[in-house]
Amino acid sequence: MIMGVKDMGNNPVKIINQAKLSILQGDITRQTTDTIVNAANSSLMGGGGVDGAIHRAGGPAILEECIQIVSLQGRLPSGQAVITNAGNMKSKHVIHTVGPIWHGGKQGEADLLASAYRESLQLAAENNLSSISFPSISTGAYSYPLDEASRIALKTVASFLSATTSIKEVVFVLFDSRTFDAYTTALREITGDK
Repeated sequence: MIMGVKDMGNNPVKIINQAKLSILQGDITRQTTDTIVNAANSSLMGGGGVDGAIHRAGGPAILEECIQIVSLQGRLPSGQAVITNAGNMKSKHVIHTVGPIWHGGKQGEADLLASAYRESLQLAAENNLSSISFPSISTGAYSYPLDEASRIALKTVASFLSATTSIKEVVFVLFDSRTFDAYTTALREITGDK
């Protein structure tokens, strides 16, 4: 059951099956949800954008765990997710997921992007976490078109929350106003709100 979009001080909020889905503009490294999601690269060694910001804010403990994960299982494929501690950040965990690089939409990018969100949510639920914050995956250096990516992200999360899960709060924390506006528009389109 999806209820109408409410603006909570310019931040849209949606209730789905008793879970709160909200959108805000800000810095994901400052979130206090149980876990934040890192739009990682397959090496898990940090990089630019949100990936670099999370590694810098969390400190060396995150990188140390990522090195152990890669040494055990190799590079993380697109659409998959792993979990580490959050180091120096307020969240308890970081879920690292790799979104697809945009190649025109003909190489399974939509399925891989949906999988990155779904696998992150599943990993949070398996760890009995109740709250999770997402960035906009693949829309920076990986060049996924923002309007399409925001619709896939929100549809995937809404579908996941429609089933029974430990997750009671999902926050999309978007770095700039352009991305915030795209996600706000997509949420209204998906829910039929004007």
